Amino acid sequence: SEVDSADLWKMVDRKLLVLFGSQTGTAQDVAERIGREGVRRHFKCSVMPLDSYTIADLIQEPLVVFVCSTTGQGEPPDNMKKFWRFIFRRNLPANSLSLMDCAVLGLGDSSYPKFNFVAKKLSKRLIQLGCNGLLPVGLGDDQHDLGPDAVIDPWLKQFWEQALNLYPLPPGLNVLGDDIILPSKYSFQFEDDATSGVSVEPFYNNAQAKFPPSQLHPFPAPMISNERVTDENHFQDVRLITFDITGSGIEYSAGDVAMIEPRNLPESVEQFCQLLRLDPNKTFLLKPNDSAIPLPARLPQPCTVKYLLERYLDINCVPRRSFFDLLSYFSPDEMEREKLKEFSSAEGQDELYSYCNRLRRTTLEILYDFPHTTSAIPADYLFDLIPEIRPRAFSIASSQLAYPSQIQILMAVVRYRTKLKKPRCGLCSSWLGSQNPQQTGAANVPLWVKKGMLQFPTDTKTPVIMVGPGTGVAPFRAVIQERVVEGKKGNYLFFGCRGKSKDFFCRAEWEELNQKGLLTLITAFSRDQEDKIYVQHRIKENGSLIWKLIQNEQAYFYIAGNAKMMPTQVTDSLKSIFQSEGGLSEPESEQLLVELERCGRFQTETWS
Repeated sequence: SEVDSADLWKMVDRKLLVLFGSQTGTAQDVAERIGREGVRRHFKCSVMPLDSYTIADLIQEPLVVFVCSTTGQGEPPDNMKKFWRFIFRRNLPANSLSLMDCAVLGLGDSSYPKFNFVAKKLSKRLIQLGCNGLLPVGLGDDQHDLGPDAVIDPWLKQFWEQALNLYPLPPGLNVLGDDIILPSKYSFQFEDDATSGVSVEPFYNNAQAKFPPSQLHPFPAPMISNERVTDENHFQDVRLITFDITGSGIEYSAGDVAMIEPRNLPESVEQFCQLLRLDPNKTFLLKPNDSAIPLPARLPQPCTVKYLLERYLDINCVPRRSFFDLLSYFSPDEMEREKLKEFSSAEGQDELYSYCNRLRRTTLEILYDFPHTTSAIPADYLFDLIPEIRPRAFSIASSQLAYPSQIQILMAVVRYRTKLKKPRCGLCSSWLGSQNPQQTGAANVPLWVKKGMLQFPTDTKTPVIMVGPGTGVAPFRAVIQERVVEGKKGNYLFFGCRGKSKDFFCRAEWEELNQKGLLTLITAFSRDQEDKIYVQHRIKENGSLIWKLIQNEQAYFYIAGNAKMMPTQVTDSLKSIFQSEGGLSEPESEQLLVELERCGRFQTETWS
């Protein structure tokens, strides 16, 4: 029978490109899942971060899926920022992408006001540029009982139906069944014992210092001090940590963020090696099994197993559904295999949530629970099973004007209990917390700096009102130090914590500045009296001052800290001041807030 020439072209060009923008790794995990499902449907698949792709090539792509998360206040993730700027250029022709079929899947959290903002905006822009959207934008939600999968599973089912309609399977081929395991990304080539023990410590030389340190070339910063700033008897352990950045070429200003590359603790590495019968001192080279897959950029070649497990693979993360799916293929034990299959099925997501997410069970602990399967894992699949360790972001809590060769951070040591016997510990805070700079052998900490979201006024007269309870005060410590050095007055800090004697960070510093008239300090100690008093209560109490500063002196207003309820409650207090002090109606106070946000005079930086 005659085949239409366009149909023939589509049969030949069964290419699928999956591009992702991911901050925490969830969007990457979903993108890789789509890539695997594409391979099962005999598409030639490429999966990569948006900023690693040559954007000009998009005009020739037949089928593209975009998977993007939304960070903070509706911002795109770091690995799609270049793409974001490009795609919104005004001079792009309206039919630029008219040859492309596309689909957009968003991952967000509906507790944030700009839920899935990036995916929604990207989807509209692609249609403007002539794309043929195969289905409505998918809006995955972390807040759903079953997480984003509740949206992703049905969305993908619909996507594959549409894709196979347009790009039918080649004659004689069927979708590869779930009983067939796909090839691993890489193959390990273990070197003979003669080359074992080779040093793989990446070194930082001054030639690199021409460029500021980055994720590929972090600066190994010595830790100068690691000081606990909460009372010994207080339940929370918070540290003020100081790093020496002499000779790094790092320049930063208030509001910037220190990115830190954490490590797994030696006991975790040892346990993993025992479970998988790996020799930590063995050296290997990696070879990609597909020429389209680049080698991991942060991994030296050759590399030791110890380095891989300590610095690269996130063996203590809470694994995602894809981990259980892949693990089931290796299981020689029927009971273990059935359980793993159940955990990776759509129907088993309640069960998986109870076993894994609710309890924050780690990859290492799960491997203990499936001993027969674990002992059968081929080393070649380690990169497919376990994600890369993500850098952790900390608001810088010092000013380079005050401390030219230092970076300070304020860090809560994450440690909490679930129903599991062993307490849950944060990877980065446990590692940094365990370092004693006074002892020999303390590790240098790989770090670099990126621009933060908060921008501060440059002139000397504009006042700043800062609301920073708990470790949210970190960026404000930096800006206060900076403004004091520059002789800027009008610094107002609302600081909240549990108790004056328990967790009043940097108390002596704030009180001294307050006495000198360089800072107006207003505190809320929630547990020091019967009725709990929070920063939002202090905001309301100081309504006339705040209204005067905003209305008459063009003050800037900032909120930083935990995203749970505080930012909303502080914002509500601010709007109520606009009504009580400024005589505005509710809609007018809402409008004023929007206007302040638009011109940068109302800014927030929150984290969950």
